[in-house]
Amino acid sequence: MKNLIGCIIFCSLVSTASAQKKGKLLSGMYLQWGYNTEWYTRSNIHFKMPGGTDFTLHHVKAQDRPDLDAIYKKPKDISIPQYNYRIGFYLNKKHSRAVELNFDHAKYIVTNWQTVRVTGNIEGTPVNADSILNPNTFLHFEHTDGANWLHINYVQQQTLLMKRNNTPLVTFIWKAGAGINIPRTDFTWRGDRLNNDFHVAGYNISAEAGARLYPLKKFFIEGTGKTGYVKYLNALSNSNAIKGIRARHSFGYFELIGTLGYEINF
Repeated sequence: MKNLIGCIIFCSLVSTASAQKKGKLLSGMYLQWGYNTEWYTRSNIHFKMPGGTDFTLHHVKAQDRPDLDAIYKKPKDISIPQYNYRIGFYLNKKHSRAVELNFDHAKYIVTNWQTVRVTGNIEGTPVNADSILNPNTFLHFEHTDGANWLHINYVQQQTLLMKRNNTPLVTFIWKAGAGINIPRTDFTWRGDRLNNDFHVAGYNISAEAGARLYPLKKFFIEGTGKTGYVKYLNALSNSNAIKGIRARHSFGYFELIGTLGYEINF
């Protein structure tokens, strides 16, 4: 995943340089890094396994894992907490319009020991009953190396307060976008746990709004609230013993994000 992130950043910077050579209308760019916390709606999670096992967990609860204490406990590893980065390109001289590449590293963890309705077929036996999500005797499901939402946003910014030198102090900002999910799913089936590979597994749409504070001309602090819908079509959910397991589910979310940013003018 770190190699993928590096490749995306490199390609974005190369594209920017190319655009400038061709005289395209980009007036600057910005880079952001920060952290987040989420709340999720309940989800129906459908599992399909080799041998005919095909069942659904209904109205499942899940939570995030911000791990913000890792910022000071392990400051060298900045990707342990739920992080965000953005690479944006301004489309006009006023910096009121932009497009940005947005990556949200969120963690989605199904709550153990909850009772859920299970319907379908497990190893040839029809099921339609309540069951406790015990990872030792049944299952556990999470995207903790990331639910990982990569998308493109359209951005608009409006100045609310100006400094004496006629540069922005506070701005209102909103964003809307869509993209793909690149999860790494950690799945346990009857005590057999495997952290699966990263792969493209679905899509997402979102809208976001908040404010920026410019304490310095090019440095800003951004705080936003974000809501969206995420659909996983084929999340890899293998165990060590059983391959070919796939999970399908969707949910809504609300996210609070805080980032630091820096602008680069062309």
